[in-house]
Amino acid sequence: MAANTESTTKAATDEFAKLSWRERISYGAGDLAQNLIFGTVGSMLLFYLTTVYGISAAAGATIFLIVRWVNVFWDPWVGAFVDKHNFKAGKYKPYLIYGGIPLTVMAALLFLPSASLRGNVMYAFIAYLLTALIYSFVNIPYGALNASLTRDNNEVSTLTTVRMTEANIGNLLVYTFLPLFVQLASPNPVSKDIGLFGIHLNLGDYTSPKAGKAYFIVMAIYMVIGFIMLMTTYSGIKERVLPTEEESQSVKYSDLWYEFKNNKPLQVLGFFFLVGFTFMFFGNTVWPFYMQYNIGHSEWMASINLIGSIPGIFLVFLWPIVRKKIGKKQFFYIFLSLFVIGTLILWVWSFPAFKNAVALGYIGRFLM
Repeated sequence: MAANTESTTKAATDEFAKLSWRERISYGAGDLAQNLIFGTVGSMLLFYLTTVYGISAAAGATIFLIVRWVNVFWDPWVGAFVDKHNFKAGKYKPYLIYGGIPLTVMAALLFLPSASLRGNVMYAFIAYLLTALIYSFVNIPYGALNASLTRDNNEVSTLTTVRMTEANIGNLLVYTFLPLFVQLASPNPVSKDIGLFGIHLNLGDYTSPKAGKAYFIVMAIYMVIGFIMLMTTYSGIKERVLPTEEESQSVKYSDLWYEFKNNKPLQVLGFFFLVGFTFMFFGNTVWPFYMQYNIGHSEWMASINLIGSIPGIFLVFLWPIVRKKIGKKQFFYIFLSLFVIGTLILWVWSFPAFKNAVALGYIGRFLM
């Protein structure tokens, strides 16, 4: 009896565990890793395919459209599959290895600089489809890890803050430095003002078919670092709060759609997530095109994204304070308004009279 009481007490203690900073940072490294591996794909792949790789914009857009629709039905199935299966090393974190290795390889192969593959639409489609399908086996279990580490509300809040901070650092590395590194490694370099403190750098033509090697080298480096971050998450966390075998086996694919169909608040939340992520994905994908062809100053992209990353990194720490002061709903309304204003400023920036006004790019991206 004493042994059972001690075991129950230990389980309860583990369930509401206080996490070390090492475990918090290790968990957040997983979001940083996914940005370095798959965020690079979302930000630069379509631009790469339609410039360096040499397929039409229509073909590239069709590939993205089909893969996104496949994910609509694939992701719920992956969620149900993950809930039903367990490994000796844990329920969720083993996917960081089993999915992380093929994800890293496939993401790199998307940018393979092979002359024989250039312009091959089928290769681009299959490679991107496989990459997206594998990514689900990393991203979905990772998302469930949060709840498996502890049930302590304060710890969960801190964990979320750390995760978002590291995710935004990943965004900074992807959307600010990735295009800069690719341009630095591309052929035919020309000295250009990058739009920050009068700094000039020798930037190459990253739209040239000869820039394929530059993309591949930079992407491969990012993805290797990303995989190391995934391994940091795997080795640095401990799953403590897990569903029972009975709960796991009761999960069905159809349950997810049934819950969504009958849960009105979930439908509203799902709608806003759909709209929000659509705008985010669309904006990040077209941003290189916008800077290259509408504004005509791709050399400013890194500097403008650097300024735009500041709110995402530092405002995360103010979120608990702001939430207490004005509430979640008002917080949402304020930042939605700022997003709309920022978007309108970037639209005005594309007018011929304002294209050389780099300040508009800074302000618009900062507000978004």
